[in-house]
Amino acid sequence: MAYSGGDQPRKRSGARSSSMVRTAVVWEVLREVLDQAAKASGRAALDVVDAGGGTGGFAVPLAQLGHRVTVVDASPDALAALERRAAESDVTVNAVQGDADDLLGMVGPACADLILCHSVLEYVEDPALVFAAMARTVRPGGAVSVLVSGQVATALHRAVSGHFDDARRLLTDPAGRWGDRDPVPRRFTRDTLAELAERAGLRVGEVQGVRIFADLVPSALVDGDPEAAQALIALEAAASTHPVLRDLAAQLHLLAHRA
Repeated sequence: MAYSGGDQPRKRSGARSSSMVRTAVVWEVLREVLDQAAKASGRAALDVVDAGGGTGGFAVPLAQLGHRVTVVDASPDALAALERRAAESDVTVNAVQGDADDLLGMVGPACADLILCHSVLEYVEDPALVFAAMARTVRPGGAVSVLVSGQVATALHRAVSGHFDDARRLLTDPAGRWGDRDPVPRRFTRDTLAELAERAGLRVGEVQGVRIFADLVPSALVDGDPEAAQALIALEAAASTHPVLRDLAAQLHLLAHRA
C-alpha cells in the first residue's frame, strides 16, 4: 500500500508547540545522520524504514524531506491514521502491515539507509529479535534510531506522585515495571539498551536523554512563544548528553550503525 501525507518537517525557526519541543533532540540527530548518509552515498533521496511508526509522525516529515519511506506496523488502525495523513499532503509513504521482529521478511535485507524504531521495544515480545532484524535490514554503514521509555525517570515520576513502593519496585525490577497494573511491559536504562544493540552486531553511538525537562514544563509556557520554546529546546539539547541528567529523561534515544 502506498499512502501520502503527514506533517511539515520540523525546522529550528518559527513557532513551536510543546509537542514539537519534546521531539526536537531526536529530529536534530536524524537530520545530521541523513545529511551524512547523503554525502557519503551521493544520493539525495535515501531509503528509510520506520518500524512501528504507523501513524506517520516521523515517517511523513521524512518523506517531505525527499526520502523514500516505508512504515511497517502491525496495527491496521495505525496504518489507517497514516492514510488520513495522506489526504493532507502529496508525499508518498509505503505502508506494510507486519510485526517489527519480522522486519527482514517485510522489506528485505540490507535495504535501508536508516531504520527508526521509536516507542516500540517496550511492547514487543522479544526486543533482541527486533534488534537482530534491524541489524540485517539496514545497509552496511547505515544507522538505526531507537527511542524507548526510561526506567529511572519513571521511578522519579512514581515517587513524586506519592507511589513510593512502586518507585522502589521499579528500580529493582529487571523489566523496569512498577507493578502488575503497569501499562508498559518494559523500560530501559542506557546500559540495557546499548547491550541489546551490541548483541545484534551494531556499533553503538551515544545514548541521549529525551524529554528531560519538557514534560515538567507547562505547555502554556512554550505554546505560542517561539523564544521560550527555542530556549527550552536549547536546554534539552545541552542536557541530552549530560552524564547525570540524561538518565533522568522520560525517553532514551540510541543511535547505532551497522559496520
